[in-house]
Amino acid sequence: MDNYHVTKSGNKWTLKKEGGTRAIITADTKTEILDQMRSYMSDKIGSVKIHTEKGIIQEERTYQRKNDPSKSKG
Repeated sequence: MDNYHVTKSGNKWTLKKEGGTRAIITADTKTEILDQMRSYMSDKIGSVKIHTEKGIIQEERTYQRKNDPSKSKG
């Protein structure tokens, strides 16, 4: 499973594959990047860690949901 990160870089939000140097997607706002990220991940299997502006992991999402290893009801 691939790992991705949504982070703020300068004045833009970016989606990058873990270990990658180039952004897959960039957007002006966090809302925009999350919308674009959902579309991008719709046909992929991976884990996306969504960070706050300060770089702290706020949330982690697994795509496709059926591939979530925790199988929790949350």
